[in-house]
Amino acid sequence: MKESISREEAVALLKKYNHEAFHLHHAYTVEGVMKWFADNRGYGEDKDFWGIVGLLHDIDFEEYPDEHCIKAPELLRAGGVGEDIIHAVVSHGYGLTVDVKPEHEMEKVLYAVDELTGLIGAVALMRPSKSVMDMELKSVKKKYKTANFAAGCSRDVIERGAEMLGISLDELINDTILAMRSCEENVRNYEN
Repeated sequence: MKESISREEAVALLKKYNHEAFHLHHAYTVEGVMKWFADNRGYGEDKDFWGIVGLLHDIDFEEYPDEHCIKAPELLRAGGVGEDIIHAVVSHGYGLTVDVKPEHEMEKVLYAVDELTGLIGAVALMRPSKSVMDMELKSVKKKYKTANFAAGCSRDVIERGAEMLGISLDELINDTILAMRSCEENVRNYEN
């Protein structure tokens, strides 16, 4: 895989359509998580590409929430983004807003971790530390089972993502916690 847009260009494109701190925080988090998973799953040479996909995955969500993953190709093409990134971005809406199925390992990871990073982030906000650094699997599992906690984070999507990756839900949650730990400080620095 080749990176068709620099990180700096990707950040500028992201910020053209996303202004709310919540959306930017999520984008930076998913970027870092994707890079961690690239290393962890044997795609380290492509981790910058995986990161850019994570950074841009919700490009259309803030301004076009009713057209999520539908409006994204237009915005990304206008920003000079290649079709490989566009396919990956759009595929995380599979079964929800689009019929573009995640095919590559990277697309399956994005599908699996997008919702899960939101849920884990919500669990972190409930902790005295407001951090994932001291979080364990059991803390997330307890909140995961409570349907009205972080209700916007689809458990069905998370579970389908784990299945696509051929791993257990526990393994996906644990790995995503580790991935979020790896980038938590960078995410905070990007926001300042």
